[in-house]
Amino acid sequence: MRGRTASYVALALGAAASLGACRTVPPIPPSAADAPQAEADGGWRATATEQDRQRIRNWHSSWTAALADARANGFGADIDREGVLLQPLAALPNAHLPAGDYRCRTIKVGAGGRGGLSYIAYGWFRCRVAVEQGLSSLTKLTGSQRPVGLIFPDNLRRQVFLGTLVLGDESLPVSYGSDRMRDMAGLVERIGDNRWRLVLPAPAYESLLDVIELVPAG
Repeated sequence: MRGRTASYVALALGAAASLGACRTVPPIPPSAADAPQAEADGGWRATATEQDRQRIRNWHSSWTAALADARANGFGADIDREGVLLQPLAALPNAHLPAGDYRCRTIKVGAGGRGGLSYIAYGWFRCRVAVEQGLSSLTKLTGSQRPVGLIFPDNLRRQVFLGTLVLGDESLPVSYGSDRMRDMAGLVERIGDNRWRLVLPAPAYESLLDVIELVPAG
């Protein structure tokens, strides 16, 4: 069982170390952990829900729709000001996100519902990346919306994030796969020297695309 990547992932999720207010990364359901394709596909496809596999497959169309909506509603200058951060094809080789503390900020692009804003840029919060039994965990430590989960290998230019959303004063995340409105899937990409982004296509709340910029703290 330890020889299969997804089982290994389940152990990492269930035994993650304390990560600030969130305490632990969310566990994966046993049925996903035992999926036989885990070793062949690197883990994340066997682990992800169908909804999240679709999010990853459709990342570019989600990004294009989000940018179009924001520009149509007068936020073109804001998008251009961010440069490579909001450019879909800006990923550089070597996507690995080293362990450590990070400053992180979220930009929500495209209105996810009627009456929503097409562009919101938040200030800086705190995030942490930690090694968890051979994988990495990513936790947003502060703010009212806090993604927490694991980072899986994928290819030279990206890694894949699977996790859940912690809200408000909650201290623990829900289990991954137990609440489709909390599940999150995204791409971890390097976009410069000591600069990364977590791209979350089709989030459940508010926007068509979330982009979280990460730079080392201090």
